[in-house]
Amino acid sequence: MEFDTIAAISTGLVPGGIGIVRVSGPRAVAVCEPLVRLRKGALSGSAANHLYYGKITDGETVLDEALIAVLKAPHSYTAEDTVELQCHGGPYVLNRVLEAVLKAGARLAEPGEFTKRAFLNGRLDLSEAEAVMDLISSHTELARETALKQLQGAHSEKIRAMRAVILEKTAYLEAALDDPEHYELEGFADEVSSAAKALRDEIQGMLRLADNGRLLTEGVRTAIIGCPNVGKSSLLNRLLGFERAIVTQIPGTTRDTIEESVRFGDLVLRLSDTAGIRESEDTVERIGIGRAREAIREAELILLLTDGSKPFSKDDEALLALCGGKKCLLLLNKADLGLAETPESLEKRLKLPCFAVSALSGSGLDAVLEKIRELFCLSEIRQQPLIVTNIRHKELLRQAERSLSCVLDTVEAGAPEDLLTIDLMDAYRALGQILGEEVEEDLINEIFGKFCMGK
Repeated sequence: MEFDTIAAISTGLVPGGIGIVRVSGPRAVAVCEPLVRLRKGALSGSAANHLYYGKITDGETVLDEALIAVLKAPHSYTAEDTVELQCHGGPYVLNRVLEAVLKAGARLAEPGEFTKRAFLNGRLDLSEAEAVMDLISSHTELARETALKQLQGAHSEKIRAMRAVILEKTAYLEAALDDPEHYELEGFADEVSSAAKALRDEIQGMLRLADNGRLLTEGVRTAIIGCPNVGKSSLLNRLLGFERAIVTQIPGTTRDTIEESVRFGDLVLRLSDTAGIRESEDTVERIGIGRAREAIREAELILLLTDGSKPFSKDDEALLALCGGKKCLLLLNKADLGLAETPESLEKRLKLPCFAVSALSGSGLDAVLEKIRELFCLSEIRQQPLIVTNIRHKELLRQAERSLSCVLDTVEAGAPEDLLTIDLMDAYRALGQILGEEVEEDLINEIFGKFCMGK
């Protein structure tokens, strides 16, 4: 497979010591040769996988002094000839160098196109390619470890091993149906059933933590809700460590939903500070209350804040009813003023975890964060060798699980063996799509279109 030659800035467009313009494709060296002045010789005569010092020019104008890396196929990120111009990291300098490269005959790369070429050239499978973006966007050590394992092929090895089992059983079954004189099928249905059950159990184990695993890369959507003036904005500011929301003694100060992300070790919370929910005639406040209800619907975790110095009210009960079916923690704020009811009594009555906290001093919040880690199985996730974090992978695993369940149902019903091959191959294809086999071009373009420019 041969492509044209592409180029892009592969480092952030912020001032820095080094910035890289990457050029990849069959004419990478030819495109860069007229732009690069080496101390000795020409770029076309340079040895592969070496680093050279030179000047980057545009005609007679010297744009920058740089280190030039020449990588020859297949020993590069894209498995194509690649030249990396390692310039000084000023945005203007990098853009001028990129303009010169494009003028010399390269095409501006699309987002993710370098990694897309690595996939299409067989250097990465699709699961490994997707891990590249997960690694770039990781915000915690656990997310980084998970993405790196996937990039290094841990997921791919497991999927390939599962597919090998399915292929072996299917191949034997097909051969026996075509040549019954030389292949024995007696007892084979039980053998297929045993293999299908083992694979289904393995997939179910991967799926069990998939939702929580996804939170490693995306963070936990967390809504802070409560009646007006119970300290929601103060809690947001305390968790963030800076004054993000306006805090006053006037009820209804927060009119809109404020969203911020904050990291506590391996836990990332995508916090939404919502308007106090109450009946209001104020048009702007009512819009804010509507958005608060929407934040509740979209949240994976709800922190229901009450004024702990007062008894749990009917308004608090109405808010709790809005949280039905979601993970919810009850936080009794203003504990420094004394509590009207103990956390233990409320926890027993309301059947949900309850904590005494102070948004003013921060007391009690460590216990809240530890409970969140427990709710989302972060300690259990850390012990797993493989974690599914990708929604696409999760859905394909569910398809494979359903197909393997159909295999078990067919065996139990005593149906003819030839019916088994249909569901076995459906499971085989679903797992193959995780690796990028039998994947439509539109899906490939959609996946890589989400990558950052230059990667």
